[in-house]
Parts: sequence; C-alpha cells; structure tokens
Amino acid sequence: MEFFDATFAILQPWPFFYLFIGTFLGIVVGGIPGLTGAMLIALTLPLTFYMEPFNAVVLLVAMYVGAISGGLITATLLRMPGTPAAVMTTFDGYPMARGGRPGRALGLGISASFVGGLISFVALVTLTKPLSILATRFGPFEYFTLIMMAMVLIASVSSGSMVKGLIAGFLGMLASMPGVDPASGQPRLTFDWYMLNGGLQLLPVLIGTFAVSQIIADVLQIRIRPERVEMSRKGIIMSFAEYRRNFVNMLRSSIIGTWIGILPGIGASIGSIVAYTTAKNLSRKPEKFGTGSEEGIVASEAANNATVGGALIPLIAMGIPGSVIDAILIGALMIHSIQPGPTLFLTNADIVWGMMAAYLLANILMFALMTGTVGYISRLMYIPRSYVLPVVMVFCVVGSFALNNTMFDVWVMLGFGVAGFILERGKYPLGPFVIGFVLAPLAEEKLRSGLMMTAGDPSPILTRPLPLLFTVIALALLIWPLWRDYRRNGKTKNIDTSVE
Repeated sequence: MEFFDATFAILQPWPFFYLFIGTFLGIVVGGIPGLTGAMLIALTLPLTFYMEPFNAVVLLVAMYVGAISGGLITATLLRMPGTPAAVMTTFDGYPMARGGRPGRALGLGISASFVGGLISFVALVTLTKPLSILATRFGPFEYFTLIMMAMVLIASVSSGSMVKGLIAGFLGMLASMPGVDPASGQPRLTFDWYMLNGGLQLLPVLIGTFAVSQIIADVLQIRIRPERVEMSRKGIIMSFAEYRRNFVNMLRSSIIGTWIGILPGIGASIGSIVAYTTAKNLSRKPEKFGTGSEEGIVASEAANNATVGGALIPLIAMGIPGSVIDAILIGALMIHSIQPGPTLFLTNADIVWGMMAAYLLANILMFALMTGTVGYISRLMYIPRSYVLPVVMVFCVVGSFALNNTMFDVWVMLGFGVAGFILERGKYPLGPFVIGFVLAPLAEEKLRSGLMMTAGDPSPILTRPLPLLFTVIALALLIWPLWRDYRRNGKTKNIDTSVE
C-alpha cells in the first residue's frame, strides 16, 4: 500500500471517524491543564485491542498531533501550557492575549503549527525509507550501541541534571527486568511471585506513570484557579501577506523542530526552546520577545508541531522512539504484534503509509478544527478538575484491568503512579524512565544475539565502525556536561578567590 492508497483508505467512513475523533480529543485534552497527550494515548491503548491495526494507528497518530497543537490554547489564554511543548508559547502568547488580541495570538499559533506539520511531513515521507534501508544493514552490536547512545542522549537533554536523567533511565530498565530470562528460560527478579513470571506489562506501567501520577499532582493543586482572559476571534485567520512575512521564521523553526524530533528522546519541548532562541537571536526586534512578539509565537508553535513528524522517522525506520509518546506508540504496535524497525516497510507497509497519511490529514483537520472551534474549546479549560479527575481515574482502572482481567495490573498501575509522582517531585524526568522501560528488552535481545554470534566476545563494539561511532558519541555525551560543569565551577572558584 503506497501513500495515496493509504490516504484513500483513511478517507473511508470508519478510518476518517477515528481520524476526526482522535484529532478532536487530542486538541481538547491538550487544551485542559493537567491532562496531557501521553495520558490520553496511554488511556486509549486498551480501546485499540480489538480494532484493526490500521485504524488503531490512525487514531493514535491523530491524538498525538491534536494534543501537541491543543496545548497552545491554555498557554495563550491562561499562561498554563496544556502540554510541556507549549511552554515557550506562554512567553509571548499570553502577553498578546492580555493586550487585547487573543484571537491574533491563537491564529498565529494555529497557522504556525499547521505549517510546521506540513514541512515535517515532507521530511517524514522523504527520509524514513532511506533510513530504514540503511538500518537493515545494522547487526546486533550496531543496534545495541545505538540504543545505548539514545538512552544517554535522552538523559543528557532531560530537564534537571544529567545524573538524574541517567538514574531515571536505569530505573526504567530495571523495571523491565522481572520475568522469564529470554536466554535461560528461568524466572528472574520475581521474588517467588508467580504474577511476575510474565513481567510487568507495558500498559499498566504507562497509565500509572503518566496518568495516575498526574492525577495525584493535580489533586494536591485542585483549588488553584487560573486567571481568565476573555476570548475573541478577531485576527484568528492569517492573510497571505502575513504568511509571507512570517514564512522565513516558520520554515527555519520547522526545520529545527524536525531535526530535533529525529534525535531520540529529545521531544517537542527542546525543539520549541531551540527554535525560539534562534528566532530571538536572528530577530531585528529581539526586545519584543517576551512582551507579545509574533515571531516568538510562530517559532515555538512551528517547531513543536514539526517535532512530531521528525520523531516518527526513527520510530518507523529503526524502532527507536523519538519522544515519550513515540514510546507509547511502539507499545501500541507491539500490542498488535507489529515490530517497528527497519523491516516494517516489508512486513507492514500499510501501517507505515497509514501513519504518514494520518499525520498529514490530522494536521489539516487540526487546522480546520482549531480555527473553527477554538472559541468553544477554550471554554473547556475552566471545567473544575474535581469533575474531570474522577472520570480519568475510572478510565485508568478499567483500562489496566482490561489487559488481562486481573487486579494485579491495577495494583501495578497504582504503584507506578505513586512512583512516577515521587520521581517528578524529586525532579527525576519521566521520559528516560519510560523509554528505558521500553528499550531495555530490545537492547538485551540485541546484545545477547551479538554475543552468541561471537562466542561471548564483545570486541566488535570497539572494532566495527558504527558500534564504535555510537559508543564514542555516547561517551562524549556523558563526559561533556561533566567537563562543562567542572570548568564552570573552576572559574567560579577563581573569581571568588580574586575577589577575596
């Protein structure tokens, strides 16, 4: 199935219904403070058990696009980013809205999101297949070192210290270890609990880590009421001249977002930060940034939407998640017995082209829905969380129980909810934790396969070009932040000594 066949298939009644409902729900959840796209997609996974894989992928990709885009609504009107990707939008979107131009601020964000999605779609279509062909030449040691490099990269760019990112990733890998050893067939780390013989299932871990932990955090802040900005649709539609005036910024920010999205685990937040900083440094009016600058809104929203298409590239081509939501998408594919990676074009071409077509159509639908209904969607932001959270909690319990019809999965969900809350309160990022949980079994499988091929000799890691390259990059990513901090602390001590 090629791209046009996949597009035609999605435009049929049921797939289009899933596309529509996924995009709409993504926008709504992205626009409600306290709810996230990761939470929505994790809660939706149980509903896809009995769906056709093609329809399931369409639904989840549409939610992904909608959630990243919907975050700009609260960022603009409440100064509360609906998703972490919209943090930079608050800097200029909210001041512009407070200045009497909320429709203008929303219109800039929606249009930039749409353009960012289109540009990253071009990269998704053109780069994915060549990269997957290259990845088919990877051996087990190449894959193992690539995964390790991705884990270090994720930890090194996580919010907070790199050490905490590495610890979170290690804890995620440790959580994936209980179960039956794939080589010996013997139980490991089960502590004589027969329930752990099958290991910890991905779905309860995801729902607990993202949904339940967020519910706990929201309950503690349930009395907080955001300051409202009156909504106006004036200026929400950009003219052709305005597109032309902002085109360079849109193009540059979209390219930045796409390439940052391709890097494993970095995500939309870093993409929008880099694009915003670049736009400010290259602007003729940098002093306007932070006070309601059009350039700031455009840069942030074009970049964070572009990272979605960029993050899908390593997912499809190599089976490496480009973001936390991509890690959940990998879990969704595995639930349907589909292994993401280089052979996906050969084994499930319909799924690949379906993801690409769904991404394009979801961006078009997102633009139409947000432009036409943003005034109504913005009212949902003010629903008291005391009404929303109990409903979300019920879905968490039902979704976890439906996996195997056992209460054990519900307890796992609750346990990881508490663990996720504790990690976040301790400033340990959840991204490396979840991606470590997802990637550790694959890394173990590739390492064991490589060692079996070489009779236990790990030297190909240092003698083959690509494994050596990935290992060197991983070491550089580990050493550079430590060296930078050492130099910075040394300079600080010298300054203190000279002052004395």
